[in-house]
Amino acid sequence: MELKPYLLKETNWKTVKEIDYKVAILPWGATEAHNYHLPYGTDIFETEYCAEQSAKIAWQKGAKVIVLPTIPFGVNTSQMDIKLTINMNPSTQSKILADVIESLENHGIEKLVILNGHGGNDFKQIIRELQKNSKIFITNVNWYVVEDKKAYFDESDGDHADEMETSFMLHIFPQFVLPLSEAGDGEAKVLKLNAFKEKWAWTPRQWTAVTKDTGIGNPKAATAEKGEKYINVVIKKIAQFLVELYEVNVSDIYE
Repeated sequence: MELKPYLLKETNWKTVKEIDYKVAILPWGATEAHNYHLPYGTDIFETEYCAEQSAKIAWQKGAKVIVLPTIPFGVNTSQMDIKLTINMNPSTQSKILADVIESLENHGIEKLVILNGHGGNDFKQIIRELQKNSKIFITNVNWYVVEDKKAYFDESDGDHADEMETSFMLHIFPQFVLPLSEAGDGEAKVLKLNAFKEKWAWTPRQWTAVTKDTGIGNPKAATAEKGEKYINVVIKKIAQFLVELYEVNVSDIYE
């Protein structure tokens, strides 16, 4: 069995105490419905996969990175009428992140990457608040915006249980995906006001008022091959970022 010293959940104290880790990766997902055909843990599976595979590549290139266990709950305040959606408020996320950072500071970790896989999670303001009191360099990466999906998928305007996410899951965990004949079409309503359509005004989507099947974006053209091609590019980009982050002196990070 392959030893994975870059995965905290799989490694041990004998290994950890000998390695001078510098970069920690915290995958953060959500637990929510993903149309009829994808599992509630889709964001967890996808984000953890991106974290582990990118860390593996970075490790092979000499970067001493460590992937922390995945946080499984995200901000789902507007989906609480969907059965067994689990919400974590932003204020709770802030407290959890503060505790994680405090722990990492005690162990010589210099940099933290929050690898986010859920659109409802927004860590920018949390990072602004926590960074001023921490020596750790904190950054956020939303893996789903690393690579433009338009070149990989027939229908790329969705953002939840769409062709991209379905293809990704067909690639990594096809056993958890129902036949696409059972999926809804992911048709979604939009707000009537022009300001929202032009995207210079914003409000949370009231999920069940927007979509009947909880999906946003048609998944019917999804294939495992599309998912593999797309996510391999994403992983390579994240891995390169991890290597560069590991090597950079954060006190001299601007050019």
